[in-house]
Amino acid sequence: MLREPLKMNENKPGDSQTLACVFCRKNDDCPNKYGEKKTNEKWNLTVHYYCLLMSSGIWQRGKEEEGVYGFLIEDIRKEVNRASKLKCCVCKKNGASIGCVAPRCKRSYHFPCGLQRECIFQFTGNFASFCWKHRPVQIMASNNYRDSLPCTICLEYIEPVPTYNILRSPCCKNAWFHRDCLQVQAINAGVFFFRCTICSNTDTFQEEMLRMGIHIPEKDASWELEENAYQDLLQHYEHCDVRRCRCKEGRDYNAPDSKWEIKRCQCCGSSGTHLACSSLRSWEQNWECLECRSIIYNSDFQKAKKHALSNSNNVAITDCLLEESSPKLPRQSPGAQRKDLLRQGSKFRRDISTILIELGFQIKKKPKRLFINKANIWNSALDVFRNQKFNPSYAIEITFVNENDKFARELPGSKQEFLSLLMQHLENSSLFEGSLSKNLSLNSQALKENLYYEAGKMLAISLVHGGPSPGFFSKTLFNCLVYGPENTQPILDDVSDFDVAQIIVRINTATNMTDLNSVVNECYNYLELIGCLRLLTTLSDKYMLVKDILFYHVIKRVQAPFESFKQGLKTLGVLEKIQTYPEAFCNILCHKPENLSAKILRDLFTVHTLPDVQALGFWNSYLQTVEDGKSATTLEDILIFATGCSSIPPAGFKPTPSIECLHMDFPIGNKCNNSLTLPITSTYKEFQENMDFAIRNTLRLGKEESSHYSEH
Repeated sequence: MLREPLKMNENKPGDSQTLACVFCRKNDDCPNKYGEKKTNEKWNLTVHYYCLLMSSGIWQRGKEEEGVYGFLIEDIRKEVNRASKLKCCVCKKNGASIGCVAPRCKRSYHFPCGLQRECIFQFTGNFASFCWKHRPVQIMASNNYRDSLPCTICLEYIEPVPTYNILRSPCCKNAWFHRDCLQVQAINAGVFFFRCTICSNTDTFQEEMLRMGIHIPEKDASWELEENAYQDLLQHYEHCDVRRCRCKEGRDYNAPDSKWEIKRCQCCGSSGTHLACSSLRSWEQNWECLECRSIIYNSDFQKAKKHALSNSNNVAITDCLLEESSPKLPRQSPGAQRKDLLRQGSKFRRDISTILIELGFQIKKKPKRLFINKANIWNSALDVFRNQKFNPSYAIEITFVNENDKFARELPGSKQEFLSLLMQHLENSSLFEGSLSKNLSLNSQALKENLYYEAGKMLAISLVHGGPSPGFFSKTLFNCLVYGPENTQPILDDVSDFDVAQIIVRINTATNMTDLNSVVNECYNYLELIGCLRLLTTLSDKYMLVKDILFYHVIKRVQAPFESFKQGLKTLGVLEKIQTYPEAFCNILCHKPENLSAKILRDLFTVHTLPDVQALGFWNSYLQTVEDGKSATTLEDILIFATGCSSIPPAGFKPTPSIECLHMDFPIGNKCNNSLTLPITSTYKEFQENMDFAIRNTLRLGKEESSHYSEH
């Protein structure tokens, strides 16, 4: 007679509180530590979710509703039987179903015992487990923190040293957490809302927390699941709050389209007035309550801008109010939220130059000389940036060389000119597609050579080292970087492929189901190839089909280049700042710099030496002549002649552009020092002719020289 291999649970099935887990043999019901405790009464079997998930010899072979969490009963029995022969190296009892994945490590343990000995369980990939000897650790180069720092979740002070119980944010160096605090927050927030408490980074933060054993459940946030949780936010405020309400019907009386209609404060929405009580002629007139008015007009911050969501340009008030709220803080009324935003306006509206100057503090004084062939700017840049000895935090000094020059002459170069030429090449490279607003292209050779990463790295270096901004990003590419591809909806303008654009237009303009099905049948092979075939039952289904095609072509198709490009942008912490201050960076990444004017150039150049008054007057007249289009030279030509840049970098010029006047026939531009030497002439006509001749010919010779070298 065969012996029963395993006695599952001795308790009665109805006694769910005392049923023991078949793996760890514990009765505890603690979801935060062991996962949900579940009993299959039919088979008289109880498991902790984490004990089941982390067991080494079992896989989820069934559907979610089959067995227990998709693990088949027969598989669970086999795994329990296998574990019954293994002794736990912590409690010395049998049933150790979890083993360390480190090579040659033979330690096995129960899940609770592993927690007790500070093992790490990774709830991702192959669900690996590491014993206390082989667990992953967080590396910190040096401990610069002498004092304790608060856990950014519970605010209790902790020693800022990475241990099992103390974890550090991978994206914010001054953010530290208790492991238990992080685990509770992850369970409450779920995968959609679990992020760094300081900078709100999601991808890097979650990746590191998963590596360090934090379980992030694939569910919506707990506060999003509360029934009618936001019902109070959807109620319009209808009460007159002015000191003297003139309405005989009372402060709560609201008569639309009359002088007794209630107008809400345009800033906070939590105060109101009858139109007549504040002498408003119409509902369209703006009105602020006294508290908001005092905040607005007693500070430099005039009006708080809402962060635009990535998939829409027009957002209703209710959409803004239904954004994520913190699970640890009491939910505020919409009025309180808007007033807090007004008070903290300076935090959200930081000047881009200030942000870039702060990033520039990382640059060490130790210079690194880069030898650049101006005629082959891209390959030269790749060679120096890929050099193992290159450190992006070192100051950059440029020397221009020409490989075809038999005298091997080396000329001191301008860092800003080098970065400006590099950004121009990047904008026109095959890594991007589009006319003005560009998205990433799909270039398999560039992906193989890791050029998307290098492009992101070059952009980051240019911004931090005082070079020009690209200014050619599409809003879609920018939103992908800030909010994530999954939260971004492309538009038709993002599609540079004419054939794909035609398919989208034809689907979008179909006026009946016959036309729509005809287009789909014609494009069947293409739609099948990109995985966008869907059942169309009504004409309105065409909009979802268009969204699917746009998302595939603009985002999903270039997922690998995007991830590589994003990694490059992390150089010197640039991506983190972009995600923290999206409004500031949108102005320089998605828009070209403002056009130069005579006044801008006048204010830009400072006079360093005692000027010749007449020459200085000629200079001001010359700038005005150029601006009026009465000269062959442009204002951009003048700036390039003096600095090597056609626009003012976001962080400004360093050193500051300067002017001096000397007795000479023609002007001299020193791009290394951003200085312009003006000629002293007897007449303005002579001054203008000499300036035009020198600037135009210098720029023409430079272009011809580059073209000549490129041909060879």
